Amino acid sequence: MTVIDDKSSEYIGPELGGFATKLSWYARQKMFDLLMGLANPNADTTVLDVGVTSDRREDCNFFEKLYPHTDKITAVGMEDASFLEEEYPGLKYVRSDGLHLPFPDKSFDLVVTFAVIEHVGSRAQQKAFVRELCRVGKTCCITTPNRWYPIEFHTAVPLLHWLPPSWFRAVLRLLGKHFFAKEENLNLLSEKDVLKMLPADARVSTRHFRLLGLISNLLFYVKNPV
Repeated sequence: MTVIDDKSSEYIGPELGGFATKLSWYARQKMFDLLMGLANPNADTTVLDVGVTSDRREDCNFFEKLYPHTDKITAVGMEDASFLEEEYPGLKYVRSDGLHLPFPDKSFDLVVTFAVIEHVGSRAQQKAFVRELCRVGKTCCITTPNRWYPIEFHTAVPLLHWLPPSWFRAVLRLLGKHFFAKEENLNLLSEKDVLKMLPADARVSTRHFRLLGLISNLLFYVKNPV
């Protein structure tokens, strides 16, 4: 993972607008509600949000928009999201990648990361990312799109992501989607893939978000041994 100087974000995917944006916001609100029900945070809960973006679209950095105690948030991202400190007084922004978080062990009550793990790189890097989240957090919330949902949200391409990853990336290159054709920028996961990465001694709760009746997004709430 490399800290990015560009003020725009290629990770977000195409801006579809209209109904699609409203649907995206609805999904994020539901994921937020699922997390709140599991974590039950209060005004003293310290929170680390890993993976904030420079993108200012309506459905980006949604946790900061929805969370009532933003003065307890430390936000980490590879892109310049320092504007969050102005928009949410008390919030602290740190520019860093998620594989080398500059915080002591168990220094946050809750670590959240929304649809970031699929952008970390190889399976080994994704596992290292999970390990780092669990190192600094007493509890963690990890969400990611479900690989087995028929539509791939970043590319807006249906079904092709069910092909073996090397085939899928080759097709993306043919379609001119070179950014997401690189494993370092998009490496989709199933529920089974994520569960294999979580600490064996942690207590894990899994929640599903459904879109049109099918599981589109996965949420993993992890309670780490202190």
